[in-house]
Amino acid sequence: MGVGLLLACHGLLTALVVVSFLCGRWPIFEGTFIQRIHFFLTFGAYDYFLRFVGAVFGSKCTNAVLSVESYCCDRPNPLLQIIYLVIISFSYYFVASSSFTYIPGYYLSETHKYTSFLAVAVGILLFLFTSCTDPGVIKADNVSQYLAAYPYDNIIFSEKQCSTCKIPKPARSKHCSICDRCVARFDHHCGWMNNCIGERNTRYFMAFLLWHFLLCMYGTVAVGLILAGRLKELKVVYILTVYYGIDNSFWDLVPHVVQWLLGSYNTQILLIVFLAIIGMLLAGFFGYHAKLCLSNTTTNETFKWQEYMDWQIKLKEAQVSAAALRQSVSGINSEKKQPSSSSKWRAFFRRSPLEDVVVVKNNVYNKGFLHNIQEVISPLSTRQSFKRTKLKSS
Repeated sequence: MGVGLLLACHGLLTALVVVSFLCGRWPIFEGTFIQRIHFFLTFGAYDYFLRFVGAVFGSKCTNAVLSVESYCCDRPNPLLQIIYLVIISFSYYFVASSSFTYIPGYYLSETHKYTSFLAVAVGILLFLFTSCTDPGVIKADNVSQYLAAYPYDNIIFSEKQCSTCKIPKPARSKHCSICDRCVARFDHHCGWMNNCIGERNTRYFMAFLLWHFLLCMYGTVAVGLILAGRLKELKVVYILTVYYGIDNSFWDLVPHVVQWLLGSYNTQILLIVFLAIIGMLLAGFFGYHAKLCLSNTTTNETFKWQEYMDWQIKLKEAQVSAAALRQSVSGINSEKKQPSSSSKWRAFFRRSPLEDVVVVKNNVYNKGFLHNIQEVISPLSTRQSFKRTKLKSS
């Protein structure tokens, strides 16, 4: 069971590192050790590395590392796209080379050899759609249509000009510093796609996330059924109970079955763990973006709303505190004139006025469940009304 314990610890540690790296900034992990691990992985470790390089190799090597960082993080490059293609190709190769020899099996038919290849091909096709589709680039010849399609709410978006593109900046748009272009209904810049996620390709991005989650679940269940089939075909449970005298109960059989699987099919076990972890991460990422789509909000707007709400809360708290201070001063003056012991108790148990501070989020772009979904599936710039606006403006 030493190997099994080692693999279990390795899986848990891998899951912790991956979750911390990808999800450490989520609000649910704020103030937790996952957020601290995320900070170390994304900032702390790199800072220590730069200091080490500078101390050992000098400033020239430090500048070389910073140049590589600038290329990888601040400019469009296909590095993560290549990594994605390597990951999905090698994952499929390991599944095929280690598990296809057992298909057809007790639970799976031979068709799964072909459906698995088709599923991977569809995933790569969605990746190409998301990477290569125009995210909704705003130019001088279409800015008037986007201005008409997305009105300003004068809360988080107000009329202004893009300082880089020198054109009016429609509501919900943002100038991407990496791609150096304004993108309509900007969500975020995705390094894995080497492209911005915006108005025109959010639908493909969502399909990509959902399909790859289903692909990981399909691989996890398929490999699991292969192992279950091997248990049946080799009569492992029968051998354990009849020849080794182990009780035919779940808790007595599990340690021995797991030990046998880890000894005979450790590659398949690692594939199941890997696919399950990636699938859970994709499920969380898809769920987060699905929630945003259902409320017609983008990741960029989420941060803007958070800043606006924090500012409004501080402003209202300051106003309430000033009003409470004036009331307290007037109360003290009245108590001096008419002292009362009961007033002290009322002051002690009085509810803090800061607890009543409430800021309401008024998202004017949220027009209902069905309309929000329709805007993602059928972007405004692809509709005839958008094209008619262009004709009128010309």
